[in-house]
Amino acid sequence: MSNLIPAIKVKNISFYYGTTKAIEKVSIDIYQNQVTAIIGPSGCGKSTFIKILNRISELEGPVKVEGDVEFFGQNIYAPRVNINRLRRQIGMVFQKPNPFPISIYENVAYGMRIAGRYSKLELDEIVESALQSAALWDEVKDKLDKSALGLSGGQQQRLCIARALAVKPKVLLMDEPCSALDPIATMKVEELLHSLQSELTIAIVTHNMQQASRVSDFTAFFSTDESRIGQMVEFGATEQIFNNPLDPRTRDYISGRFG
Repeated sequence: MSNLIPAIKVKNISFYYGTTKAIEKVSIDIYQNQVTAIIGPSGCGKSTFIKILNRISELEGPVKVEGDVEFFGQNIYAPRVNINRLRRQIGMVFQKPNPFPISIYENVAYGMRIAGRYSKLELDEIVESALQSAALWDEVKDKLDKSALGLSGGQQQRLCIARALAVKPKVLLMDEPCSALDPIATMKVEELLHSLQSELTIAIVTHNMQQASRVSDFTAFFSTDESRIGQMVEFGATEQIFNNPLDPRTRDYISGRFG
C-alpha cells in the first residue's frame, strides 16, 4: 500500500442524520486507480458511508459530520467547498437505474450542459466517448434520440454510468449498482469496472461477496452491534480480507454465518 496514493482520505469520521448516529469513527484511504469494495450486513452503514464521500447525504435531510474527508488534500466539509463541483469530481451511480425521461443523448449531455457552454460538436464527442467508456455505444448509437426509458435495466444502469463519466470525474461511487440487474447485465458492469480502473478511482458498495472478490483491489467490512453503530471492522487488500481476515466478525460474515 505504501506506493499507492489516496484519492480520498477519511479521518475519524462520525456521521449523524439529525441526532441519530449512522457512522462511528471510520478512518480509511480510498486509493487512486483502485477499486475499493464496501461490504457488510444490511443496516451497517455501507450506503450512508459512501454518500458521505461526495456530500450527497445532505440531500436526505439535516446531518452532522465529525472528522474529516479529504479529496486529494482538500477537506470536502470545509465551509467554502463548491458542492456542485465536488459532485462532478466525485460522481455517483445508485442502486436503481435512474435515467432522466429524456433522450439517451440528452441524459449523457445533461451534466455538461449544466457545467458550461459546449458546441454541438464538442457535446457529440463527449457523449460518444462516455458511451464508449460505459460499453454502451454500439448498442445505442443508432437511437440516441430515443427515450432512455426504453432501454433495458442493464442498459439504463450503464447509461447512468456514462452520464457520470461524461463530466470527467476523478472518483466514481457506486451503491449496489448491480442489485437490480440480471447476471448478464451484472457481468457487463463488472467488466466495465475493470476497464475504467486505469482512468479513475472506484468505490463500490455491494452485498454480493463473489462480486466484491471479483472486482475489487481493497475491501472494507462494515458491521454493527447493539453497542456500536456503523463501524468499520476491518480494511485491507481484498485477497487478505477474503482469505485471511484478522477479525472473527469478518470471517463469520464472509463465511455466511451471519448477514
